[in-house]
Amino acid sequence: MIPVFPDSKVALKGKKGLVVGIANDQSIAWGCARAFRALGADLAVTYLNDRARKHVEPLAQALEASIFMPLDVMVEGQTEAVFERIAKEWGQLDFLLHSIAFSPKDALHGRVVDVGRDGFLKTMDVSCWSFLRMAHLAEPLMKNGGTMFTMTYYGSQMVVENYNVMGVAKAALESAVRYAAAELGPKGIRVHAISPGPLATRAASGIPEFDELMDKAQSKAPARSLVSIDDVGNATAFLALDGAKLMTGGVLYIDGGYHIID
Repeated sequence: MIPVFPDSKVALKGKKGLVVGIANDQSIAWGCARAFRALGADLAVTYLNDRARKHVEPLAQALEASIFMPLDVMVEGQTEAVFERIAKEWGQLDFLLHSIAFSPKDALHGRVVDVGRDGFLKTMDVSCWSFLRMAHLAEPLMKNGGTMFTMTYYGSQMVVENYNVMGVAKAALESAVRYAAAELGPKGIRVHAISPGPLATRAASGIPEFDELMDKAQSKAPARSLVSIDDVGNATAFLALDGAKLMTGGVLYIDGGYHIID
């Protein structure tokens, strides 16, 4: 009988994964990438632009990433180029991590009812539609099944002060996860939304009064602890294992239980 959880150092050996969203060594995507690599996976890593490259390239080298490419989802053709390279060099993809979100400052910092059309569309484009586009491109490469991940937050379900239009985008993203899971499930492809508790990442720095949000989470979470990028990475990597093959379509909270507290 094959064990459900093989040797941890080779649990993902031979698996190929794309990691999108590493900005620096504080990124959630970096924590996930390290966990995937520790389990033996081969990785493709992207960086946003030339300015970001100097921060991401050393991390990609530490991961021994065989594919390292620019990817700004707002630049026409860059998303397709990444998947074309993967198809050419690997011919397969076993998991995809989408860990990006964006909202223009004037859209993010204002009331939801005041958001302009352009700001709303950019927020949805990067934070939600880009995941669906990647899922579409990844599907034919996941010939033997696979796993897709995207990052969400509690502000999708409840009104979190200052999260504003990003909460609307994350709610749409979680719905997209459910529909994608239903559509891709017959092909053995699982789809997950990962919902970490507040983390001091570069992306979070754009949210006003974020330090107060972290303090509140730490004091109220049952675990009385903030999560780390490694906590998120380890839990995410578990879902990429064959032992999690019947888990799909849901939101996995990695927040010390904070989401259950009023």
